[in-house]
Amino acid sequence: MIKAGVVGASGYAGAELVRILSGHCDVELTTITSRQYAGTAFAEIYPAMSGKIDLVCEEFNVKNFCSKVDAVFTALPHKLPMDIVPEFIKKGKKVIDLSADFRFQDASRYESCYQPHTSKDLLEKAVYGLCEVYLKQIKSADLVGNPGCYPTSVLLPLVPLLKSGFIDETTIIADSKSGVSGAGRSLSLTTHFCEVNESFKAYNVVQHRHCPEMEDVLSIEAEKQVNITFVPHLLPVSRGILTTIYAKLKKDAGNEDIRNCLKSFYSGRPFIRVCPEDRLPDISNVRGTNYCDIGVRIDRQNNRLILISAIDNLVKGAAGQAVQNMNIMFGLDETKGLDNVPFPI
Repeated sequence: MIKAGVVGASGYAGAELVRILSGHCDVELTTITSRQYAGTAFAEIYPAMSGKIDLVCEEFNVKNFCSKVDAVFTALPHKLPMDIVPEFIKKGKKVIDLSADFRFQDASRYESCYQPHTSKDLLEKAVYGLCEVYLKQIKSADLVGNPGCYPTSVLLPLVPLLKSGFIDETTIIADSKSGVSGAGRSLSLTTHFCEVNESFKAYNVVQHRHCPEMEDVLSIEAEKQVNITFVPHLLPVSRGILTTIYAKLKKDAGNEDIRNCLKSFYSGRPFIRVCPEDRLPDISNVRGTNYCDIGVRIDRQNNRLILISAIDNLVKGAAGQAVQNMNIMFGLDETKGLDNVPFPI
């Protein structure tokens, strides 16, 4: 039985971790922390968990925390994990960090998007936790930087096709729409109900911090520099990401060729579902699950490939992928705790 703890359990991603881990047959959730809600029962913060979780949120203390866990999930804002993760690693714990602090190998690249990095020595040891692409590296990792939600939705459709030479890497445009939970639980005027309801808007156009994360991974996999145009949008829904990607084809291919490339690359990977010819991804079909649905269309007139992906930003885009990483790190079936049946409606 793996003893697991969540640092930052009261945020949306942290709450999803608690929900998923509480139903994991090989995990005992032993401790959860929250700076804001220390001393408060988790079920008081999230009444939906009444009768399922009897843990009380604690003030974080690294020595006390480490005494209770084998696996650590840090669901904290950027900058905070880099200060506490080194202590976990020294004490032999396996860490899955949901912030951006350990997603970049190049400290200067991270610092250009966020802030100065105080644990640069761990960046070379950290593994980027895109499970379907870096399975082998994750198996032997002690520290995983869990990918961002937008990058997960963009990278999973693109990586196999870039590696197979189908796409002109100079022509990639990614248009993504996310539910409001992607902004986190903290109060913000832009995510108030009246600001979001009956509204649909782009934000952080050509300056979103997830773009360098995507470009780094794509450049590594393509073995050449890849720059993309990325435009995120805010949907008036609670959760889900729908991403539409456009790119010129480098060689003649049909819809079935593209789908076969994706199916071959992700053969045996249970959370990737390539949609059939007559269906495209819909965020309602992945809600609450760890699936990534991928659809394919080719615009023949313009020789342009159109890829569409759908994920739940809080599950495959955050907590679910983090648990999938934990499963891989501990040698478990990667579907453990994540094989719940999707909602049909």
